[in-house]
Amino acid sequence: MFEKERREMRLENQVAYITGASSGIGFAAAQRIAADGATVVLIGRNTSRLSEAANQCDGRGHIVELDVTNRQAIDELMPQVITKYGKPDIVVHSAGETVLGALHELTEAQWDQQFDSNVKSIYYLNKHLWPEMEGVGGSIVMIASTASFGAFPGDAAYVASKGAVLALTKAMALDGAKFGIRVNAVCPGFILTPNLQGYFDGQASPDDAARGAGSAAPLNRLGTPEDVAGAVAFFASSDSSFITGASLLVDGGLMAKVPV
Repeated sequence: MFEKERREMRLENQVAYITGASSGIGFAAAQRIAADGATVVLIGRNTSRLSEAANQCDGRGHIVELDVTNRQAIDELMPQVITKYGKPDIVVHSAGETVLGALHELTEAQWDQQFDSNVKSIYYLNKHLWPEMEGVGGSIVMIASTASFGAFPGDAAYVASKGAVLALTKAMALDGAKFGIRVNAVCPGFILTPNLQGYFDGQASPDDAARGAGSAAPLNRLGTPEDVAGAVAFFASSDSSFITGASLLVDGGLMAKVPV
């Protein structure tokens, strides 16, 4: 839990749209951004978890039950949501999942499922959110991954999708610069979320996989969603006003380490 009484309200009077807000990094990012004073629109599929997150947002959280892979639902609902809660100053693309398997093992449906969740959802939502930001600027924060830089075995679709997210961050940053829209990516390492737990559970020994991930980083632990939320809040705020097209590793030093 964030120490709200000590936090400067640096995002006061701003509106943040956060996908994947019902769990993990999105859940923590919503709490942190609300603690910094913003109104947060929490988007996800699990109403009860969204309500739990909203209840921890100091009365500034509003839930929107929506499957971000369903373009028809997005096209029908998002104009109403924007009218109700306001134009976005901040957008956090945290929705995502992991589909395990080497490339030759994956079905086309599995491949599409991974890209629909991790990449196409960004496209679908920005068809509505981006035009609203063009007049006033703002910050878009992508949740990429250490997998945007290096691969894991048996994880081809996820690695490819997170590589795409990082490349898309750079392309959107260039397109948004003239509008004052900044686009940056936070790249988590092993963060203890339901998504990572699902990855562990898919391994031969989930306990060994979790221990190995925790010891892989020089800081010698798994990260927490709150660790990532701090980086998201930085990119969302004016503290990063001259940063766009950048990526920030939140990985406990994992990618700085030469394997031995």
